[in-house]
Amino acid sequence: MSPTTQSTPVRADRSEKPILEVEDLHVSFRTRGTDVHAVNGIDLTVHSGETLAILGESGSGKSASAQAIMGIIDTPPGFVTGGSVRFHGADLLGLAEHERRAVRGPGIAMVFQDALAALNPVHTVGAQIAEMFRAHLRTPRKDALERAVELLDRVGIPDPARRARTYPHQFSGGMRQRVMVAMAIALDPDVLIADEPTTALDVTVQAQIMELLSEIQDDTGMGLLLITHDLGVVNETADRVAVMYAGRIVEQGRTADVLTRPAHPYTAGLMESVPRAERVADRLHPITGAPPNLAAIPAGCAFHPRCPVARLEPTDESEAICTTEHPALQLIDGNRSAACHYSAEVRRA
Repeated sequence: MSPTTQSTPVRADRSEKPILEVEDLHVSFRTRGTDVHAVNGIDLTVHSGETLAILGESGSGKSASAQAIMGIIDTPPGFVTGGSVRFHGADLLGLAEHERRAVRGPGIAMVFQDALAALNPVHTVGAQIAEMFRAHLRTPRKDALERAVELLDRVGIPDPARRARTYPHQFSGGMRQRVMVAMAIALDPDVLIADEPTTALDVTVQAQIMELLSEIQDDTGMGLLLITHDLGVVNETADRVAVMYAGRIVEQGRTADVLTRPAHPYTAGLMESVPRAERVADRLHPITGAPPNLAAIPAGCAFHPRCPVARLEPTDESEAICTTEHPALQLIDGNRSAACHYSAEVRRA
């Protein structure tokens, strides 16, 4: 899927308050006396019925953000060191573990990127889905298994009664991902976090999984927080996009605006690195260098060592602010914001 393809995602009602609000979230991992700053103060909201995509390279902090929202970071080594995560106005970070556990499933659910690793290999898929009803609703075993079969049918798994009695390794990658979706939607969550839900799937299966999630949104009004590095998936499905780099959001706005007129050089670099059918004769233009070490993030703008518009040395006209001053995420037009000292130049390019 090309990121230039016209998309028609579901639109959220902006008159409603957000279901999920994340403010100034910080997450660090402490290993061998070193703090790895995985998330460095992100803000985001998810409304009913909308899809917010978090886009970025591997290691940008996307999955760590999702795990912090879900409350499933292993502590130690991971710690939420600041910020708030409000679900229907209640700050989840202040809840006791048993209270957080009550929110997972009925309130916020998650589809993990590696379905085979996330599913228990020694239990049938039907039993694993049924456990959602037994743990949260105290549903009798027989009734819970019947509801598991209904969910397998809902997510498009053929012969669901028979397949409910089989094990994860007996399913294809796409079917395992459907099982994960069935588990996630079992209790009709208000927000679903999908962490790379189409990784390692072929294009046809990828489209089927995303179409399934869209249908569930249409049916239930569920908000979707989609974590991905796939620009095509973002373009086809997301209402808004937040671009992450070195644990920070560097650009955020409506998908069409961000992908067609990027205001941050990192977003522009991502767009230039995608192969497109209309430029067969052209070479790809990958972003030079590599993402920073999160244990030693550069001063100033974290992207400046790789940035084509950065001012690295002071001149008579300007200071080298890219190496000394961290750019704040600022509104630049409409509802779009970017964290770049020279975003106006990026948009003109």
